[in-house]
Amino acid sequence: MLTFRDFVTGFQKLEIDRSRPVIVHSSLSAFGEVRGGAETVLGALFSSFDTLMMPAFTYKTMLTPEVGPPDNAISYGSGKDTNRMAEIYRSDMPADVAMGVVAESLRAHPKALRSLHPILSFAGINAKPILDSQTIKDPLLPIQKLMDAQGWVLLLGVDHTANTSIHYGEHLAGRKQFIRWALTPKAVIPCHRFPGCSEGFEEISPHLDEFVHRVELGEAVLQALPVVDLVDTVSGMLKENPLALLCSREDCERCNTVKASITVS
Repeated sequence: MLTFRDFVTGFQKLEIDRSRPVIVHSSLSAFGEVRGGAETVLGALFSSFDTLMMPAFTYKTMLTPEVGPPDNAISYGSGKDTNRMAEIYRSDMPADVAMGVVAESLRAHPKALRSLHPILSFAGINAKPILDSQTIKDPLLPIQKLMDAQGWVLLLGVDHTANTSIHYGEHLAGRKQFIRWALTPKAVIPCHRFPGCSEGFEEISPHLDEFVHRVELGEAVLQALPVVDLVDTVSGMLKENPLALLCSREDCERCNTVKASITVS
């Protein structure tokens, strides 16, 4: 059974300057049995890094409109049933289960702050300037702030399909983005620069070997790499091959739309 001390030791072995901000993606279950669960992992992160953030996305606020702009990887008018289940965004809304229990534990922490995007919010400790940079029109700008501060990505028991910062690299490289709509207390609002599919992101792994710090812990692996090196690698891959990092599913609307945009251009 893994303990608080095991995680602290693992984070120390990653050899990251604790003053550098980190964005964390995690799967608690990947490690096997952890004494104290998500709170143990979160406590170890607090003890190891001064500035911490995680995605706290809330997909349950999303609506599918009847009509909208073309080439947007969405079937307009198909959301009659799902729209009825959509929830109005609120600042204390739990993070989607796909974010993991550690991210939800951070979101619920009394000292945590949360950015205000109704779909793609982030939660953090000692990260107010980074969180405040997010806007509806630029939801991944906090990743740029991490780059400016020489921040790191931490993958705890997950692979690069969970790595949100890759989406920012896609944006900087000019890859097609999308619009989605969110239900808020005042109105249904369009959310621009919504990212594409991440199922193909593990393709980047061998391109990052020179940057990644890896530590085995329990049944999983800790991975850490500088955000700048990650984003630069994404940009380089897409410059060399505009189809890089797309998934292989024939029915993926977002990847197919990206492919079509490359063909047209």
